[in-house]
Amino acid sequence: MKPRAVGCLFIVACVTTVLAGCGSHSSRLLGSSTTTVPKIAAGDGFTVALKSDGSLWAWGRNDFGLLGLGDAKNRSTPARVGTANDWAAIACGFTHSLALKSDGSLWAWGGSNYGQLGLGDYANRESPTRVGTAIGWVAVACGGASSVALKSDGSLWAWGSNESGVLGLGDTASRDSPIRVGVANDWVEVSVGGGWSLALKKDGSLWSWGYDRDGELGLGDTAKRLIPTRVGTANDWAAVACGYSHSLALKKDGSLWAWGANGGDLGLGDYNARHTPTRVGVANDWTAVAGSFFSTLALKVNGSLWAWGDNHYGQLGLGDTLRRTSPTRVGTASDWGAVAGSFLHSLALKTDGSLWVWGHNNDGQLGLGDHKTRDVPTEVPGWLP
Repeated sequence: MKPRAVGCLFIVACVTTVLAGCGSHSSRLLGSSTTTVPKIAAGDGFTVALKSDGSLWAWGRNDFGLLGLGDAKNRSTPARVGTANDWAAIACGFTHSLALKSDGSLWAWGGSNYGQLGLGDYANRESPTRVGTAIGWVAVACGGASSVALKSDGSLWAWGSNESGVLGLGDTASRDSPIRVGVANDWVEVSVGGGWSLALKKDGSLWSWGYDRDGELGLGDTAKRLIPTRVGTANDWAAVACGYSHSLALKKDGSLWAWGANGGDLGLGDYNARHTPTRVGVANDWTAVAGSFFSTLALKVNGSLWAWGDNHYGQLGLGDTLRRTSPTRVGTASDWGAVAGSFLHSLALKTDGSLWVWGHNNDGQLGLGDHKTRDVPTEVPGWLP
């Protein structure tokens, strides 16, 4: 199994990306040579997911029209978004969502106070709205209020909030429609965190830009970068993912690396920030990683689930609310297939397609029909056909 990363965010969560290369991390369409299709994503108090039939579902908090259901009413159980069955990939930001259809069209909904929907204005949308007329979109990733996407020609595009330089456009001006980042056509994956971005090129090189207060860019300092800047000289990077203030990546040999701020979410056994990529343990069997809000989720090749970092609401799924500074196995199951982090809740799919949730649930974001926090993975009833 090849490495994959999930859900970069500050509040982005996507699911699994596979390398040959999270989302916010990048989400890719079927047919891409570098990843699988993300099926689960989450933002601040809401969740969006795809079923195997291509239908789109959402639940949880719904101000700004976050759920895409045409209103602002919260839901505590999964609700279908429209009637289409051709949804292919999803990503969530703090108050907005992006999605791709199987024809390569790009859609957006939710809040747009910084133009993060890419629709040329700052108006919220309560239903999925098409972004332009292009059909060449193959990947999407969300930051808090920013959006990044890839086209089939390998070009990179960005829009939304840009105070930190997260868009990589050489300035700090926000954009309300997609703008191309540079002229390169060899981008294969992108992930967005709380003010910075990580990306991979076809040659396996790692690049970063934006905010860098705690070394999130991995460049050995804390200086902001306004354009993509190469991280080191290695060409064996396989996947990237972002949390709120920490960065994660997998190499082709299955090793896991972390850097940036460290409330235990780097998994290095301490609370010291790192300004360059630092290896997490010695294992070479990591296959997926997802960044969350001060915590991390990951999968190993044997299908086991691991978690570390902040755990105030049980978002690590370990049956308690104790913080962990090193990878800790979640239960004994070995059939996990994908993971996604969010603000304070977590999502995972098992290989049979069942959906499991845990963590904070004040807005019904777990989809379990109530508002009770869970500190262990709990199955969402009725998700499987």
